[in-house]
Amino acid sequence: MKVFLERGITHLDLHGIKHEDVKLEVLDFAYKFQENLPLIIICGNSNKMIEIASKALSQSHINFSSPRFGILRIEGFD
Repeated sequence: MKVFLERGITHLDLHGIKHEDVKLEVLDFAYKFQENLPLIIICGNSNKMIEIASKALSQSHINFSSPRFGILRIEGFD
């Protein structure tokens, strides 16, 4: 998992992660760093990667937004 801190916000970069591993990586990241909200997930330009990550968050009742294409921002948990 490529996790880094930038401007005080914890980021997960999904570049290089296989599609079949994305759900686990995203959920592991979200729960591991939930005390540090907001969190940023960098999906890049892959529509498939964005779709997989978004679906994983939605199914887990994790609130997120997409401030720009390829970026997901975790904002809270239901």
